[in-house]
Amino acid sequence: MEFLQPNSKSVKKKIINDPVYGFISLENKLIFQIVEHPHFQRLRRISQLGLTYLVYPGANHTRFQHALGAYHLMGRAVAELKSKSVEISDEEAIAVRIAILLHDLGHGPFSHALENSLVEGLNHEEIGLLLMEEMNKEFDGALDLAISIFKDEYSKRFLHQLVSSQLDMDRLDYLKRDSFFTGVSEGVIGSDRIISMLNVVNDKLVVEEKGIYSVEKFIVARRLMYWQVYMHKAVLSAEFMLLKALQRARELSRAGLNVDANPSLGRLLRGDIHSVDDPDAFLRDFVNLDDNDVLAAVKAWTEHKDPVLSGICKRLVERRLNKVIVQSEAFSREIIDGYLERAQEYFGIDEADSNYLVFAESMSNLAYTPESEQIDILKKSGEVIEISKVAELLSFSSLAGKVEKHFLSIPYELRD
Repeated sequence: MEFLQPNSKSVKKKIINDPVYGFISLENKLIFQIVEHPHFQRLRRISQLGLTYLVYPGANHTRFQHALGAYHLMGRAVAELKSKSVEISDEEAIAVRIAILLHDLGHGPFSHALENSLVEGLNHEEIGLLLMEEMNKEFDGALDLAISIFKDEYSKRFLHQLVSSQLDMDRLDYLKRDSFFTGVSEGVIGSDRIISMLNVVNDKLVVEEKGIYSVEKFIVARRLMYWQVYMHKAVLSAEFMLLKALQRARELSRAGLNVDANPSLGRLLRGDIHSVDDPDAFLRDFVNLDDNDVLAAVKAWTEHKDPVLSGICKRLVERRLNKVIVQSEAFSREIIDGYLERAQEYFGIDEADSNYLVFAESMSNLAYTPESEQIDILKKSGEVIEISKVAELLSFSSLAGKVEKHFLSIPYELRD
């Protein structure tokens, strides 16, 4: 695809109608070209919430929509800070919006659900940075400043905080957007109020004291959305079943058995290309994959001769999900082994194969971590204080603590 130069006059202002915010304007020529780029357009085919639509039918929104929403909020945040005499040049304003626009570029099929399963040794941030660097070459270095902000290498650190922190535009959008599309009202947050209360002190992003209640609600909403949506038992069941199907397909492929798949997906399953040995070939295969390729493969694998792979895939396609048992303590080896033996007997499989059907995992929720990138409150006196020390409504000792739960996934035939 041939791209216009950033200063081309042939690109007009574009407006996108977003169901959450209304009209989103792409006023800058470079930004419009970035949105039109195939790497960004691929995000239309990457779900924001993986298989969550199996529980919340409306949750079919994409990373493309989320990226545009975060871009919109970033524009509002920059305008708010500039109105408070925070020095942000026009070049920096464009660059920080590009940085948030591209922040999810490295997500693969089904986003977090399959991270580190299809691609070994790289997370989505690292892949995203590789794709940004590739795009930057196409745009003759026009993304240099955006990449510097994204990597937290730019002198104005508060710009990076707007992109990645505990109160960034990414989180403000995904909580509001995910709440909208799932219909879970607990995730509704006052993003407008929070943005209007942002300021900068000593190169650090702060929230003015009047916005403290909105920030407290934001932190609570994040915790509630994790347990009610992101870590819903049925969602976990579906996503881990999909993960197990990919792991089984990879095992069969590397054993030399035929596993029908998109050529790019097939090469990744077989391990033909590694990101270190041949990064260009790896990126070509990676950007050629989206949710559709994985779903098509899963549907095809329902007829595979391997009973473990076909069984998992049939259950997924028909939504006959594993039963998930959740508890605070780790499951004993005795309980796990008991279900593994039942699976071997019921399905007529060996011990190794039964681990694809019965498995124990853990999940954790950390709504706020003051030890890392803390949220600071700007008091009327000018003093800057970390939020847990001035919050009035919440016990931050409980919110800041890591909540871990353990779950056991078993085929529905083995449920008691």
